[in-house]
Amino acid sequence: MAEYPHDPAPWSEHECVTAPTVSIIMGAYNAESTIREAVDSILAQEFTDWEFVICDDASRDGTLEICRQYAREHPGHFQVIANEYNAKLSATLNRCLVAARGKYIARMDADDVSTPDRLGKQVAVLDSQPDIHLVGTAMQRFSEAGLSTFVVPPARPDRNTLRREIPFCHATILARREVYERTGGYNESLRTERGQDVDLWFDFFALGFVGINLAEPLYLVREDAAAIRRRSVKVRWNGFRTLVIGYRKLGYPIHWYVRPFSQLVKVIVPFRMLLWYRRWQERGTAPGPA
Repeated sequence: MAEYPHDPAPWSEHECVTAPTVSIIMGAYNAESTIREAVDSILAQEFTDWEFVICDDASRDGTLEICRQYAREHPGHFQVIANEYNAKLSATLNRCLVAARGKYIARMDADDVSTPDRLGKQVAVLDSQPDIHLVGTAMQRFSEAGLSTFVVPPARPDRNTLRREIPFCHATILARREVYERTGGYNESLRTERGQDVDLWFDFFALGFVGINLAEPLYLVREDAAAIRRRSVKVRWNGFRTLVIGYRKLGYPIHWYVRPFSQLVKVIVPFRMLLWYRRWQERGTAPGPA
């Protein structure tokens, strides 16, 4: 993990502060229009033994001041860090990890929403099942038009899941601190930009960690056509490279490499076609967990 110096915590260094059970880590960039909704969803959690570690990635809008306002209004619950330059998500999250004090680490994105029972239900799993190292959840998409389709990851992904699909929805996870300590945090290379989660999952399973997903959608993810547009040819090529490196790391047989090569097709697929395909997939999505 990058040892990137972080800002002092908002509390006095002379004050004795008990470490929280959960540290929520968030990277924020130009998120002034959505970050209040995201942070308010954490303030509304039924589980209250948490700290929120937010790193502003050199935003050009009012994101940083909004975060600092929350820290002033809720002393002891927030650490706000500010990058001097736009360092991208991996480096930003690593700064959060350096500052985080909780025994469990939760993820949260600056444009999404956690349901009030999210943290409580995830903490209950890790507290009661010491053999589980990470717990994710299903997600439900939303937009200004309201709630839409569900994203339901596999209930018990294993080291072979990555040959077919993504094992966890990254922004939903709650992990034991050990997971980040042993994996070294997020890979900050250009190869993993917009794919740092997939790279992390290969390390996760290579180290023998075990994770599960709750079928209940405890996380609302904002619909973002711009995210598809941002997946440039370079990003997709680097995603292919990450899959190949990961397949080697987990010792996948050579005939499983068909999937990474099939992903290369997306490099030449126009944005509008990818967006159409996404909408088509949504129409065929089941109405959600029972």
